[in-house]
Amino acid sequence: MITPNLYGNIVTNVATGLIGGPGVVPGANFGSRVAIFEPGARHIGADIAGKNRANPTALTLTACMMLRHLKLDQYADLIEKAVYDVYENTNLRTPDLFGTATTTEFTYEIIKNIRKRL
Repeated sequence: MITPNLYGNIVTNVATGLIGGPGVVPGANFGSRVAIFEPGARHIGADIAGKNRANPTALTLTACMMLRHLKLDQYADLIEKAVYDVYENTNLRTPDLFGTATTTEFTYEIIKNIRKRL
């Protein structure tokens, strides 16, 4: 979908709200010469700033999209599988997904899963 910036923000914010919130959706913008990778929705997060409560999923999966763009699929697959494994095989959830895990705890679980796969 191609939209002006304002309407694109509105559409992505509504869509991410329907599937879990800004903490879980990766995003990318592609131009003719440049690609920019960022979480799929803009959420300033002022209410959680400095509280170790942000969900790292969107940013982590965005990094996977960037790695694929750079033709580093093997690393993207490793990280992506680790993220999905945390959701599938643990009860860790950050507050945006009605859990109590901190950003740090969730991130360390992803790292632990990556290390198991190496």
